[in-house]
Amino acid sequence: MHISHRILSGLVFAAASASAQAEDVVRHGIPGSDFPIAAAVEVPAGRTTVYLSGKVPSVVNPEAPRDSLEAYGDTERQTVSVLTSIREQLEGLGLGMGDVVKMQVFLVGGPENDGRLDFAGFMKGYTQFFGKEAEQPRLPARSAFQIAGLANPGYRVEIEVIAVRP
Repeated sequence: MHISHRILSGLVFAAASASAQAEDVVRHGIPGSDFPIAAAVEVPAGRTTVYLSGKVPSVVNPEAPRDSLEAYGDTERQTVSVLTSIREQLEGLGLGMGDVVKMQVFLVGGPENDGRLDFAGFMKGYTQFFGKEAEQPRLPARSAFQIAGLANPGYRVEIEVIAVRP
């Protein structure tokens, strides 16, 4: 009987440990703000992370030269294109946008904005996927950078993400 209790205790401990590993990802909001990013995200031990390489926009105007802004659209349109591509790749991996825990955004300023990035245009595209308007409450931690340029002069947006398997 003593051995049975040890086995039973071991099984209960193993089940409790497995339950602890299955904890949810914790997303900390920005205090006093409704800005649609997380201030921090905690990923419990034992979770699998998936790193997606940077995505760039798809051509929206095949008649335009491939190195032009007209071929890819403005920042908002490029953001929607990139996030749509990310969503499709995640779905192919059995994941969704709510599984994204970290996002890095690279934005290029162009002559259409006097060399400055179009953050408002980016946010119009971003909020179609994350935040209250998108009904996607699981927000990623996010950084956005203005950079000098991307591989194609028509690109204004590149985004890379890290997701966690549920």
